[in-house]
Amino acid sequence: MKGMANAKLSFQSVANKIKMGKKLEKGLKEKNASAVSQDEENPNKTPEPYSCTGNFQADFTELCRRNSMTYIPPIIPRARPPTVMGHTESGKPDKGKGKAPQAPVEPDPDPEQDLDGEGVEAPPKTFTMKDKFEYFRPSVQVEMENFDKPDTVTEIYIRGWKIVEPIMEIFKQCWPKMAKLHTINLWNCGLSGEVITILASTITEIPEMRNLVLDGNTVVEENWHELMGEESPIQNLSLRHCGITDKGAEQIGQALGSTKRCNTKLISLNLSGNRITDVGAEHLALGLRMNRNLMSLSLASNFIGDKGASKIAEILSRFPLTHEEVVERRKHFSEKDFPERNKSPPGSRRDGSKDRPASVRSQSHMDKDKKGSKASAKKKDPKGKDAKEEEKHDKTKKKEKEDKTLTKKESRGTKASIAADTKGNKGKGKGKDKTKQAAQEVEDLSGGEVVNPLTDVADFIDGQLWVSGNRVLINLNLSRNKIAESGMNNLLKAMQYQTTILMDNKSGGTGLMRIALLKNKISPEHDVMRKLNDIMLHKDPYYKQPPQTPDGQSTT
Repeated sequence: MKGMANAKLSFQSVANKIKMGKKLEKGLKEKNASAVSQDEENPNKTPEPYSCTGNFQADFTELCRRNSMTYIPPIIPRARPPTVMGHTESGKPDKGKGKAPQAPVEPDPDPEQDLDGEGVEAPPKTFTMKDKFEYFRPSVQVEMENFDKPDTVTEIYIRGWKIVEPIMEIFKQCWPKMAKLHTINLWNCGLSGEVITILASTITEIPEMRNLVLDGNTVVEENWHELMGEESPIQNLSLRHCGITDKGAEQIGQALGSTKRCNTKLISLNLSGNRITDVGAEHLALGLRMNRNLMSLSLASNFIGDKGASKIAEILSRFPLTHEEVVERRKHFSEKDFPERNKSPPGSRRDGSKDRPASVRSQSHMDKDKKGSKASAKKKDPKGKDAKEEEKHDKTKKKEKEDKTLTKKESRGTKASIAADTKGNKGKGKGKDKTKQAAQEVEDLSGGEVVNPLTDVADFIDGQLWVSGNRVLINLNLSRNKIAESGMNNLLKAMQYQTTILMDNKSGGTGLMRIALLKNKISPEHDVMRKLNDIMLHKDPYYKQPPQTPDGQSTT
């Protein structure tokens, strides 16, 4: 009996322990559940910041999810036309050596038949069928170097859906981490001035950014010049059909170049299909006075007349320097000849300092009065001694200036000719290699220095200093404007001047090599147009001379 009692007690103790263990487990589960519910009930708790990895699809999707977006646009490869087996994308047969042997071609399966025994047409192989509304859903199309590696996105295309500030903020986080991205195309995306500002600050952080296309976006603020700032890496900018007026053209002209600063990265600018008139064309011409980097400018399908065309022709030939430009020119020469002139040694006192003795201060005031009397005497001089002194200075510095700027000018001329060669080789397999080689040659020749047209040799004519115009611009499109005979005459004179200058000196650039002037207010059969075509025909890089007979005569 006593043994049975002990067994009963041990059984009860074990049962009690099991019961307590279950209660403890249940309590822990309830505690964890309450902790999770508290976290879910606290939406104000800020999540940990997301660090982008360079994988555009993963980064963009995660950031959209964190911003509680109801619809996340998918990242899809850009559509390409189907390629034929054994051919490359360029349409030429692949003649590569060492290719793996091709697998034997399997015979086509027997055609399917319907219930009546008639053949059923096979589905097409050149395209795929999708839902009728899928085409209109927002998506981000990408080009990649290797579709197996998501971090090799090189180009981004967004078409036809509005990009608002929250989306642009997400792009601002994703794009700078993409090491191979070089092209962004946002067509008809309803961009606003705020979005343009965000985009301008974003492109400066993208390592390989070069090409930006924003066609079809009408922005009320017209702050396109923000995309051309000093830190902007953009080389090719397209703003077609963006409703740009003279206000926007003025800001773009100032961003291109002024006496204080110039854009040194932009090579191609497309402003066709806008609302630019003579006033806007004059502002753009002012920018081209000091800019020696832009090589292609398109102003087709605008409202430019004779005044705007004449102003552009002036900067292509030669032009007189304004008072502000003459002052900057003298400052440059002064700083170049006497770099330590404006630097005071440590511990020295400047004129007018309160710490200096009264006798010294009075002496400095007397010196200033003497200088002022000399300046007034100069003003009374009717012959303009300032201009004569400037002419004398130019003559004495001419030889030295030509020697020192020879390398710079050769670099600009080389850059223009290289660009023409690159255009002429467009479509060939070695085009990309030639472009890279050309850029390297220009960089080696220029030594990284920026050419300043104010330091060029000037001629003293009728009391003004005249300098050579812009010969770096090699492509100009003025088609479908309102230019008449007067404007065309000025363009003809500019081309004749460039041709004459190039006979003596080709180191400053090649000058215009292509100019498009069709569909203006002048007949193509006009005498001025014929002369222009004759001059430009032999300068066009696509021009091929007709074959000659053994006697040396042309066959045409």
